Amino acid sequence: MTQTIVIDPVTRIEGHLRIEAETVVNADGSVGVQRASSSSTMVRGIEIIMKGRDPRDAWAFAQRICGVCTVVHGVTSARAVENALGIAIPPNAEMIRNLMMGAQYIHDHVMHFYHLHSFDWVDAASALSAQPLLTSQLQTSISPENPNNSPEYFQSVRDRLYNFANAGQLGIFGKGYWGHPAYRLPAEANLILIAHYFEALAWARKIVKLHAVFGGKDPHPNVIVGGMPCAISSGKAGGVGEIRSGTAVNAASLALVAEVIADMKSFTERIYLPDMVLLARLYNDSVTLQKATDWTGIGEGVGNYLCYGDFPMNGINDLSGLMIPRGIILNRDLSQVYPLDVENPEDIQEFVAHSWYDYSSVSKTSGLHPYAGETKLNYTGPAPGYAKLPTDQSYSWIKSPRWRGKAMEVGPLAHILMMYASGQPNARLLVKVAYEVIGWAPDPTLAKLQSTMGRNVARAMETYLIALEMNTWLARLNANIAAGDLSVFNNAKWNPATWPSHARGFGYSEAPRGALGHWVVIDAGKISNYQCVVASQWNAGPRDAAGVEGPYEAALRGHLIADGDRPLEILRTIHSFDPCIGCAVHVARPDGRSSGWVNDA
Repeated sequence: MTQTIVIDPVTRIEGHLRIEAETVVNADGSVGVQRASSSSTMVRGIEIIMKGRDPRDAWAFAQRICGVCTVVHGVTSARAVENALGIAIPPNAEMIRNLMMGAQYIHDHVMHFYHLHSFDWVDAASALSAQPLLTSQLQTSISPENPNNSPEYFQSVRDRLYNFANAGQLGIFGKGYWGHPAYRLPAEANLILIAHYFEALAWARKIVKLHAVFGGKDPHPNVIVGGMPCAISSGKAGGVGEIRSGTAVNAASLALVAEVIADMKSFTERIYLPDMVLLARLYNDSVTLQKATDWTGIGEGVGNYLCYGDFPMNGINDLSGLMIPRGIILNRDLSQVYPLDVENPEDIQEFVAHSWYDYSSVSKTSGLHPYAGETKLNYTGPAPGYAKLPTDQSYSWIKSPRWRGKAMEVGPLAHILMMYASGQPNARLLVKVAYEVIGWAPDPTLAKLQSTMGRNVARAMETYLIALEMNTWLARLNANIAAGDLSVFNNAKWNPATWPSHARGFGYSEAPRGALGHWVVIDAGKISNYQCVVASQWNAGPRDAAGVEGPYEAALRGHLIADGDRPLEILRTIHSFDPCIGCAVHVARPDGRSSGWVNDA
C-alpha cells in the first residue's frame, strides 16, 4: 500500500501552497517519494480585474499581486505598457528602478533565508544547549570581522531564546520539528544562526528606507508609466542628515541611500555569506564527520533554466547591458545558452490541463501564448474539507508555463547559472571562490549548485553580486545629477490621443524568485487583455497535458522521508525555491498541524 504525505500550507508567507507526496517503501525499508503534486488552492485573478482599465493605472493594481515582491510587479507592469506604447524612460529613472529592485532582492533574500527557511536546517531546541565560548570561537573562525563574536553576546542570545521558549512565545515556530533526525548542525552552529535571525529583523527595518526615498513608502512604493514619480532636487537639505527642503530625492536622501547600500553589503559579507558557507559545509558528507545527508545531491528538479534578464544599464531594450542575461539553459548543460523570444507564440505557452481554468479558443490540453492568454476560472475540484486532490485531473489554481514544451526552473539558481554560462567575470570568480571556501571539488557543470542546498548558496551569491552593483547604479545616478540631468519622467506619450488604436507590449523583470513577465494588449486606449506569468508559476505549476512535471514536483522525486508526520525533507526542498503564492492566506488544521499521512485506496 502506498501512502500520501499532505502538507498544507507549505509557504510561511503569502499563499496557499499544498504538496501531496506519494510515497513507497523501498527495498531497504526506507520511505521515498515516487511522485509529488504541487497545488495552489486559492485563485488570484488579477488579469480579470485589469480588463477595461486605463493602462497607465495597471502598475498600481499589478503591484498588489504580492506584498512580498513589493516593487517588481509595479515596475514590470510599467515596462509592459511602456513597451506597448514605445516609451523610453530617462536614464535616472532606470537607475532608480534598478536601485529599488536591487534593494528588494537583497532584503527578500536575507529575510527568506533567516526568517522563512533557516529553521528547516536549524534546530532551535538544540541551540539551548550551546556553549557560548564554543559558539564565539566558531563564529570567529567563519567571520572574524563580525563585531558580535563574544561569549557574552551569545550567552545573551541563548538567554533570549530560552525566555521565548519558556514563555511559549515561539509563534509559528512553536510547533517546529525540533529533534528531527534530519537536523545535523552542532548546537553552537544552531545558536549562531538564531542570533543572526534576530539581527536580520533589525537590519531589515533599515533597508526599506531606500524604497521610501524613491517611492514614498514601503510596501508598494510608487511607480509611474514613463519613469518614476520622485522629483530630484539639486539643492542641499535644510540640515545635516535631514530631508527638509527641496524634494525627497536630494543630497541628504542620496547620502542615506549610500548608507543603506553599505549596510546591505556589510550584512551580506559579515553574516549572510559566512552563514551559508557554514551551512553548506555541515550538510555535506564530504566535509563533516556526522555523515549527514548530502543536500548538494538532492532536489535538482528539471535541469532546465530560464531568465528574461534584468538590471539594464543602457535602457531596457539593450539586452547586452543586462546584469542578469536573457536566455535558456537546457539539460544542465552550461556550455550553451539558447535564445529566448518572449513574443514568439512557439516559445512561451501556458497550459491548463491540470489547472482549474478552461480555454475557449483552444482545447484544455493546448497551450496559449500570454498575448492570447485567457483567465477563465473553472473549478472542478472537491468540496472544502477534502483529504486528497484528484491529481489525475485538475488540481491547482496555477497554470503550467512552458518554453517550447519544456518545464523551466527560474530564480536565483537560474540567474547564477545564466551569468556563469554567459561568461560574466564577477559571477565566475564568485562561483570559484564559493566552491573553494565551502570545500566543493571544482566542477564545470556546477552540479552541486543544481540542488536543494545549491539554490540557497546561489541566492547568497546573487545577494552579494547585486550589493556590489548597487554602488554602480547609485554612482551613475549621482553623476547624472552632478551634470545637471534631473529628469525622471518622459511624458511624451502621456496623452491617450497619441496612442495607436491597437498596441501590445511585454514587460519583464527577474524578481527575487525568478522570471516575471507581464503581457498587455491595449485597444482604443483601454486594456483588452492582461496576462501575468509569475516566477512561482514557472516553479510551482502542475503537470501539463503531456505529464511533464513542474520544478517543485520534479525536485521532490526520490526524496527519502525519515518521519511522515514531520516531513522536514520536503519542506527543505520546496522552501529552497522561496515559494510565494500571491494573494492568499494561511490555514491550519484544528490541531495546529499542517501535515500528515493519508492512506491511498
